[in-house]
Amino acid sequence: MSDDALFPLELVQAEALRAGPRLVAPGAVHVPHWLSLEQQRWIVERFVEWTHGPVPLRAATLPGGHQMSVRTVCLGWHWQPYRYTREATDVNGLSVLDFPDWMVRLGRKAVATAYSSGGGVDDSLAELPASYTPDAALVNFYEHGATMGMHQDKDERSNAPVVSLSIGDECIFRFGNTQTRTKPYSDVQLRSGDLFVFGGPSRFAYHGIPKVLQGTAPEGCGLSYGRINITMRVTGMS
Repeated sequence: MSDDALFPLELVQAEALRAGPRLVAPGAVHVPHWLSLEQQRWIVERFVEWTHGPVPLRAATLPGGHQMSVRTVCLGWHWQPYRYTREATDVNGLSVLDFPDWMVRLGRKAVATAYSSGGGVDDSLAELPASYTPDAALVNFYEHGATMGMHQDKDERSNAPVVSLSIGDECIFRFGNTQTRTKPYSDVQLRSGDLFVFGGPSRFAYHGIPKVLQGTAPEGCGLSYGRINITMRVTGMS
């Protein structure tokens, strides 16, 4: 049986249903407890497989020679500052793994959950889930001390929402505005299993991870230390 058939997409966390989506900014929605522990463990198993694929987990080097503290493996398209390529020309020249079908379905469900009617979300965003087709994922691994500076996700040629999933240690997710890296911003505590979607007016908001809270991963999530963050994007490239 394929991975696409095995992913337990039908599971819905009771905690997520109780908490519901929380609007952080226009178009930016936090859904706590969205992934069950079973789903988290299954994704961690896939993560281990991805890191043993053709392009290994690596820390990208920014212009100027600064190496990021976060290590990344990509699906569908390979991200390197500041562009997408099919081959990892900054690593070993090999093509990255395909973007899995189950992740397309998961991305659509994520957008549908975040932009369901009510909760202060603009009605125009409620029409996005049916057509949402992510084709790239940056899978980031945060070990102890790893952070992510404030930045915009603007290397894509599409303004479709970004879907972010967290597994493992909790983190402080700083979500800002579209004009500057500085205030105003909101600090959101993301826990294992949480979903965060940002699109519409917040699609190009600055955001970052100033701190990961070591040793907070819940038992049973499949990750003994660190944090996995999957961000799905629509590149708009062919």
